[in-house]
Amino acid sequence: MPRHSEEHTGARIARARKIRRLTQRELAELSNVSYSTLTKVEQDKMPASPSVVGALARALSTTVADLNGQPYLDELRQDQLDILINPIREALNVYDLGVDDSVTSRSLDELEAQAEKLCALVRATDIKRVASELPALLLDATNAAHVSDSSRGWQLLASVYRTAYDVTTKLGYPDLCTVALDRMGWAAERASDPVLGGMRQYLRALAYFRASDYTTGKRLVGLGMATLEQGEAGRVRDVVTGQLHLGAAVLAGRDKNADLASSHLAEAGRIAAGTGPAEKVHWLSFGPTNVGAHTVSVLAELDQYPEAVTHAESMVIPDGWPPSRLAHHHAEVARAQMWTGRTEDAFKSLVKARELAPQQTRYHPTVRETYAGLDSAKRQIPNSFQHFGSWLGM
Repeated sequence: MPRHSEEHTGARIARARKIRRLTQRELAELSNVSYSTLTKVEQDKMPASPSVVGALARALSTTVADLNGQPYLDELRQDQLDILINPIREALNVYDLGVDDSVTSRSLDELEAQAEKLCALVRATDIKRVASELPALLLDATNAAHVSDSSRGWQLLASVYRTAYDVTTKLGYPDLCTVALDRMGWAAERASDPVLGGMRQYLRALAYFRASDYTTGKRLVGLGMATLEQGEAGRVRDVVTGQLHLGAAVLAGRDKNADLASSHLAEAGRIAAGTGPAEKVHWLSFGPTNVGAHTVSVLAELDQYPEAVTHAESMVIPDGWPPSRLAHHHAEVARAQMWTGRTEDAFKSLVKARELAPQQTRYHPTVRETYAGLDSAKRQIPNSFQHFGSWLGM
């Protein structure tokens, strides 16, 4: 299916630029993006990298999500996922209404079991099922937290808000992602849980990373580290601390600070050597394998694409590594392969991501950026490439 010109990121950048009454040269100067890069991106002759989109979004006073076209509404409607968003929004809005006498909440044991089940489904990338079950769980957990007014109840609610963050992020709703994180912080404070508080700052840092606000993201990492120091020493705190270092490494990579990124990766590696695989500690997928995957991401963010591909090829992925994390890794590898001219390999990596996590892959901006780049390359690649584009809606 041929793509329409108004659907690609470059066309949205050009439209936003014209609304601001800027010439291409003026926007290039404002954003510190080269004129040559900007013109090629607007003409869809070159993919827009995350750092380029971020710089242009800041210069245009708009959001990265707007320039990327998120949320991908047509595809969400095709998958009947759009109708699941408003119930989540409504359930997030009743957080401070207190006890609802009309609701008979399940026990904390039952609610915790379902919360764990939804976390596992997120890692298995069954996003539609999680989105459909999440509103009822949010309402029940909210009421149960107010009824019990205990650390356990508020911890449960904070965990469910974290799942709301996961779902809304994967479906491309940054506004709801922010609301979910605010609610998570609110519940974590009532639970007096520094680890949950620190993890929330990590997730906030990732949200700012996606919005290309690296300065705020780095500040949030520092705040998260300070919050974690108040928690009980042990493996759980170490895992969340290690994950914060990984997030900080990618932020530094996107900000082109190779030394700082390397320092954070080294510290995360040291911590992972002590914790070992810890995929189920707050469902963060932390461990030596995740450090390796983040190393690939950092190298790609530093535009060291050949090194990113080489590192990815040296990794040994253990059986049972979470499909959501592995699919994301394949998407990152595909981007690096594309920029090194290995178009067939890049497409194979995209297909692997789809096989592992079709719902996640369909709404992943990196997948769409990479597909657009492969399409622009006009290289000889399998006929199934066009079918993949039709599935993405591009």
